[in-house]
Amino acid sequence: MVVLRERWSELLPGSAPLADDLVARYVERTRRAYRDQYLEAVLGTLDSLIQLSTDPTSVRLAAWFHRAVHQPGGGSAEDAESSARLVERTLPAYGVDPIRVAEVARLVRLTGDLATPPTDSYAPPRRDANGDVLLDAVNGILATAPARYAAHASEVRRDAGDRAAAVGRRYDEVQVLLDGHLYRTQLARQRMGTAARANLEAELAGLDSELPAPWRGWQQAALSAAATFSAVAAAVASIAAAGAPWQVPAVEPEAGWPPVALAVSSLFCAPVLFRSSHSASQRARLLAGTVVAVAVTGLLIAWAKVPVTNPAVGIGLRVPLVISALLLLLLAGTAALVASLLRTKKARFLPSRNLGQQLSWLAVPGVIALLLLLVVQPLARGYVLGSNERSEGPRGPAGQRPESVLDGGVTWVSRALTSAGAEEAIGTKYGIAVPRQSGVVEMLDAATGELRWRYSRSDSDEKPDIVATGNGEYVLAEFADIGYLLLDANTGKRKAAWPGGTRDHSIQEADPLLTGERLSRGSDKLHGVDPDGDNRWTFEPGRCTDIGAVATSDTVVAFLGHSCGSEPDEVAGIDLESGKKLWSKSPTDMYRRPVVVGGLVVVAEPGGDSDVPVALVAIEPRTGETKWRWPVPAGWSCRTLLKEAGRLLIVVDCPGPDTQQNTKTVVTAIDAMTGQTTWQVTAPVNPRTRVAVTADGRVVSLGGSAGGCAATVIDQTGYRKVPLPAGISCSRDPVAIGNLILTSGPAGVIALH
Repeated sequence: MVVLRERWSELLPGSAPLADDLVARYVERTRRAYRDQYLEAVLGTLDSLIQLSTDPTSVRLAAWFHRAVHQPGGGSAEDAESSARLVERTLPAYGVDPIRVAEVARLVRLTGDLATPPTDSYAPPRRDANGDVLLDAVNGILATAPARYAAHASEVRRDAGDRAAAVGRRYDEVQVLLDGHLYRTQLARQRMGTAARANLEAELAGLDSELPAPWRGWQQAALSAAATFSAVAAAVASIAAAGAPWQVPAVEPEAGWPPVALAVSSLFCAPVLFRSSHSASQRARLLAGTVVAVAVTGLLIAWAKVPVTNPAVGIGLRVPLVISALLLLLLAGTAALVASLLRTKKARFLPSRNLGQQLSWLAVPGVIALLLLLVVQPLARGYVLGSNERSEGPRGPAGQRPESVLDGGVTWVSRALTSAGAEEAIGTKYGIAVPRQSGVVEMLDAATGELRWRYSRSDSDEKPDIVATGNGEYVLAEFADIGYLLLDANTGKRKAAWPGGTRDHSIQEADPLLTGERLSRGSDKLHGVDPDGDNRWTFEPGRCTDIGAVATSDTVVAFLGHSCGSEPDEVAGIDLESGKKLWSKSPTDMYRRPVVVGGLVVVAEPGGDSDVPVALVAIEPRTGETKWRWPVPAGWSCRTLLKEAGRLLIVVDCPGPDTQQNTKTVVTAIDAMTGQTTWQVTAPVNPRTRVAVTADGRVVSLGGSAGGCAATVIDQTGYRKVPLPAGISCSRDPVAIGNLILTSGPAGVIALH
């Protein structure tokens, strides 16, 4: 106290009462921090820097006043403001010039924020010599002897009140100080900078041991994990790219080493980026930046090398996989670079292992794995699907489908359909879809045979398998090595692409859409599928089970054949919407050749090893009840054909022995509601000839005649033979779409009049 009083002498003549009041404030018994020892340290530092000021008296007065008012737990900003007001109240009474009073008050208010600009920020030219000297003097306490500084820091924390809150707040304050220069004048930096930083780092280390830190450092851990596992994911994508083509079909053997080299480089980068993310050195940042530059360069090269697609050349799966691998490598390098830039000296105080960091290292690999499965793979497949497809049309509105009266005339002949015949044609609401050998689906106008739209793929040169679904609204096309694509039957635009694994599924029923999945081990599966390929439900009947199925508008009837153990074969009813099992029963022998007629499922009751059934059985699909049983005549001997024609079940077989000499066919129409025979006709038609059944129950086949090719028609009126014009191929099967009969010619599809 005496020493402090001596420092005031001659600072302000005639101000002894003021000096006594200020000293009393600093030694007040209720004050726990910023006491007389603190003021002595500030004034001592000021003596060594005062020569840098332009108004030493004002600076010294500000140093005396800056903590004259202090409330327990108060911060520097509150103390500075209260002390500045004390200056403005007291100094004028001692004859101090108003200009100096204002300067002292201004300087005191400056001490409300002692933090300096960050070390890497722009430092403006010095414009406040007095303020810089005062603030450096106030921060002089930071450079005192370690024991004295430790006592000061302890007093500050004790003064703050609640221990936990005080430790946390002091931790943040010390970090802010360490992030800056600590001192504003070059002289103070040279004399006190090293000692002050050592004291602060020692205090921060002690505070760190007191703070609960379950989450601290998770950002650094997440960036480090992202850098490491993104590089690993890039290697995985590169390995997958090595087995895929760059373009399809390949013009020449493609070099396989680029994706392999990328995979090896990515694996090598993983540990390098891990170390770089844990270091703030210039070398670490250089390594991470190099990876970023290499990835960007690779992306530019890959993008420049992407094949130009045309009807004959398409983009292979290697293109999006290589681009994805380079993007992942770019992400890895960027994460490591950001982690290195954020890592400062405070990083040494991060806990080496805590809950936040552990969760980061667990979560980031999972996120990257999901990124590969849910983002990279679908985007790569979507890129290939979109880049290699072409859709042309539609050309005009769809016409009404005509009916073939079979009078020997031709309604229309399709154009530009070389190599395409009527065998695979299907009917839709908007025309007749026909697949072609070159990976093309074309929609013909049912009224004219003109082309309405064409969908083609440059990555497929095989004929797709097509079916109509969605009540004729869509065409579902299966392309080899691509999967199922859903095309709008009106426009030819692709509406959906089934997920990659569905190409291993077989269509059990096209409309409603059911697929069966055959497995080499365990149980086969049955899936209720939406038009976009998503499964509504999955039915698994058990091990060693083969599944066949047929569906009505609301029910699936599944035929389950158990191939191991003593469990009998089974027929089950399944709700089409939910997949819930409604009923099941075990017939003596598994039914064959199911067909849906009038809402019932009609099956052939087997007769031993013969293809001729013993009877036809109609099953009510919701209950499994047998509605009727129609015995098959004992004399029938050919493979019985069952076809639906509205409310009629058309049965085609042959009477008498199944020999080459037998040239008779018997056609029977059965009412699906009652199981009674509506009509039956026996005609002199080869029973081995392929037939088409129209919606009104006519059975049509093609055969040779003296004049060329002729159509044979069997219906309830009997049998007739109609000569056909030249150019129709009798060796190719006819197709019935509703009541329209299609045949094949040398140049495409022919609709009979």
